Amino acid sequence: MLTPRRLLGAAVIALGTALAAGPLPALAATPKDTLVMAWQFDDIISLDPAEIFEFSGAEYSSQIYDRLIAFDPKDVSRLLPAVAESWSVSDDGKTFTFKIRDGITFHSGNPLTAEDAAWSLQRVVKLNKSPAFILGQFGLTAENVDQKIRATDPRTLVMETDKAYAPTFVYYCLTAGVASVLDSKLVKSKEANGDLGYNWLKTNSAGSGPFSLRQWKAAELLMLDANPKYWQGAPAMKRVLIRHIPEPATQRLLLEKGDVDVARNLKPEQFEPLRSSDSIRIEEAPKGTVWYFGLNQKNEILSKPEVRQAMKHLVDYDGMRKTIMNGLGTTHQAFLPIGFLGALGDTPYAYDPQKAKELLTKAGYPNGFTIRLDVQNTSPSLDMAQAIQGSAAAGGVRIELVPGDGKQVLTKYRARNHELLLYRWGADYQDPHTNADAFASNPDNSDEGKVKSLAWRNAWDIPDLTKKTAAAVMERDAEKRAALYADLQREVMETSPYVVMFQQTEVIARRSDVTGLIWGPNFDTNYYWKAKKD
Repeated sequence: MLTPRRLLGAAVIALGTALAAGPLPALAATPKDTLVMAWQFDDIISLDPAEIFEFSGAEYSSQIYDRLIAFDPKDVSRLLPAVAESWSVSDDGKTFTFKIRDGITFHSGNPLTAEDAAWSLQRVVKLNKSPAFILGQFGLTAENVDQKIRATDPRTLVMETDKAYAPTFVYYCLTAGVASVLDSKLVKSKEANGDLGYNWLKTNSAGSGPFSLRQWKAAELLMLDANPKYWQGAPAMKRVLIRHIPEPATQRLLLEKGDVDVARNLKPEQFEPLRSSDSIRIEEAPKGTVWYFGLNQKNEILSKPEVRQAMKHLVDYDGMRKTIMNGLGTTHQAFLPIGFLGALGDTPYAYDPQKAKELLTKAGYPNGFTIRLDVQNTSPSLDMAQAIQGSAAAGGVRIELVPGDGKQVLTKYRARNHELLLYRWGADYQDPHTNADAFASNPDNSDEGKVKSLAWRNAWDIPDLTKKTAAAVMERDAEKRAALYADLQREVMETSPYVVMFQQTEVIARRSDVTGLIWGPNFDTNYYWKAKKD
């Protein structure tokens, strides 16, 4: 574990070496050409855009790779050209054509072409890792994707969908990380045993973005080098160094001493003292991210409707909002975050242990029960879990906490091996279907199910809701579509095995001489390339 005294020297940063084994002398300031960040990023499992499906990994990916389409972080309704400089859809609504920007080069020096974009999307579908469903929902399979996504010339990409979806839905899906364009020539050269370069790309990069990967040590450091030939302009910072610092107190100390430029995981009680500092600035960025905990329906106790209802009355929402989440989030109980089409601000649940006891008695558990809750061992997750443990006890539910690092918690969750699990869910793209498909759709509830949504992870078998979710994404009238999502949210709040609690506000503390960082509505719209030091 890193301590405040194990600090980086300027020479260490300049040479791009790993953290030194022993203590290093304290710095007066970080180098002018290097951005140094303290952050909890132990949830990174892979660096391959076809597999990345975690908050920290998504943020990493957006520094390294360009995507087909982007959107304005300050106005998500504005789609912006990226690798694709323009696009159009056929009259039948099922063929999308993208004109690829000329003049973009990968970090290797290879030119970026439509063939690279087509191969990158085909590869996502063929590998079929966690985020592949974002493309698979358009009827794309490993068997047909080479025909459905193709380059018709070096500057033209064509994508065919199985149905006439709302065009904006398709476009927003292509702003997601799975639409990152890879250097196909480089990745193919690293292929082994038909793996499409997967084993190599888990720890390497092949992008055209503003930074390239220099070094990654899991739960220790992430180092990026500037791309001086970036098509939107070279970053001012020659290097970004991110240190995994799990303790908020250590992050604050490093920030105040000037040994890091940015601290990402401070607690609410640390904000106010820093606001009065001349050398530090506090920034707030509302996120399309919700905090929730899921109840695995494989568990006989948790599968009872009354128990699901009782758990929603055993969270002290107001108490946590005023303390643990003070400044970090607002009370929110619907699966769509505020800011999305059709999002509801309804909060029908309040802390009521007596009502919870009545529901548990009705379910056949007058004396309550004991259950395990998996949680990431970082702030504020663990603090939230401890608060829930205390509030639930008043209703007769005895919760045993099972802390783990981000990788451990996610691996267990994705295998459906939890009982209760507390986590965050962030939108994959800026369309309401992203969360509806996660929370309210489960086409195959078997352990072999190919669509591993949150409903699947929690073994919630919902054929009727799955049909309603599929229908909502086909509605082209925005007002009617919003009404469909409102109905879905109400039904999920009433019947689901999720206890949705808060919508996140990311709070960032930075040195006052650091400017230009962009903190968007998702973690993959946090951008470093415009950062500079005055």
